[in-house]
Amino acid sequence: MSLRLYDTKTRQVRDFVPLVPGCVSIYLCGATVQAPPHIGHIRSGLNFDVMRRWFGYRGYDVTFVRNVTDIDDKVIWKGQQTGTPWYEIAYANERAFNEGYDALGCLPPSVEPRATGHVPEMIEMMRGLIERGHAYESDGNVYFAVTTFPEYLELSNQKLENLLQPEGEGETGKRDQRDFAMWKAAKPGEPSWETPWGRGRPGWHLECSAMAHKYLGDAFDVHGGGLDLIFPHHENEIAQSRAFGDDFANFWVHNAWVTMSGEKMSKSLGNSVLVSEMVQRWRPIVLRYYLASPHYRSMIEYSEDALREAETSFARIEGFIERAIERCGLVDAAPEVPLAFAEAMDDDLGVPQALAVLHTAVRQGNSALTADDKESAVARLAEVRAMLGVLGLDPLDEMWAGTERGDDLHGVVDSLVRLVLEQRQAARARKDFATADAIRDQLGEAGLAIEDTPSGPRWTINK
Repeated sequence: MSLRLYDTKTRQVRDFVPLVPGCVSIYLCGATVQAPPHIGHIRSGLNFDVMRRWFGYRGYDVTFVRNVTDIDDKVIWKGQQTGTPWYEIAYANERAFNEGYDALGCLPPSVEPRATGHVPEMIEMMRGLIERGHAYESDGNVYFAVTTFPEYLELSNQKLENLLQPEGEGETGKRDQRDFAMWKAAKPGEPSWETPWGRGRPGWHLECSAMAHKYLGDAFDVHGGGLDLIFPHHENEIAQSRAFGDDFANFWVHNAWVTMSGEKMSKSLGNSVLVSEMVQRWRPIVLRYYLASPHYRSMIEYSEDALREAETSFARIEGFIERAIERCGLVDAAPEVPLAFAEAMDDDLGVPQALAVLHTAVRQGNSALTADDKESAVARLAEVRAMLGVLGLDPLDEMWAGTERGDDLHGVVDSLVRLVLEQRQAARARKDFATADAIRDQLGEAGLAIEDTPSGPRWTINK
């Protein structure tokens, strides 16, 4: 069975054939660094880390580009609101994202370009698009004329006559309100760069077209990102790059969201769960298992109960590994994963089906240990480690050193704290606020911070 991927543009699962034999090129839209990452942000990086690892297992030489949007309306607004230079906000949050990726075991990208480092490439692309009649300057802004590109909106399957183009402040002088800004004229107090059309700064979409062209050429295999990027961001990237003369991406792959109460996790909605908080309360390898287990195109409805289920499920895997090593000694990963696991992964990265194969091997291994069949137990352990390895979940891998179950009392602490919080909730329900406040204060004295959220109380360790 050949490797197959769902392509958003064609709306079907297609056989994957690399543009260059033996090589795979991936461009992932990375972070807009106006704030620290929540687990919804990190899910995208993690899903494409699994993709990258699977391509690597299949013998491909992978070039993985993940950009950083370090100049953007949101970054500038955050700086103005806090009185902090925009570049300090961008760099601090870029570090926070990378710490999150590292904590959850994501391999570093081959290249991680920043938007602000590629203004010359953006100018070159704008000049080419203006010369070809696809873009124009007005009031210091540079716009893409969408009616000059017949393929526009094929990715998002919209009709041009019904289009409502998102628009930012200061986008004046459009010939058609459906045109989008590639470059924004300078405003007082905002960062700007000199161009042939006056000083200004990048629009959101141009940077990715320019950076993909620079690092991956005029054609590459996979462009990835979250579902929310299909329009306008990815649609506008296609218009810019294809009109410039690039073939651009062969596959468009989009991961689904992490939701809370049915809504996309978002800082603006106040329903986000920061990675920096989560890794205090849950082992990072368990968080990776939780986020990687569903199919990348399936929504994850966040809940503490679901996380505890993931923790229990992963504990069964670790329990077998520990018992097998105690009885049989340390065993290296098998050189190949089981055929059924490989077939599941080749079918649009079917991680849920692949994990079913893994858990079957764990059960068989436990049965072999019970029967004192060391040969079978060793074989299953080698298979389990191979499968976990390609998912970035082998607890014996050195990247998870220091996060072993024996070094972590989270499960015990969480159960005890939840019991106390249930007592506090009961006190609040009967309007005994003095008792509820006293419980909260006692937990605070023990080093725990309690936050009341729409989904219930949440605890973290005070630093």
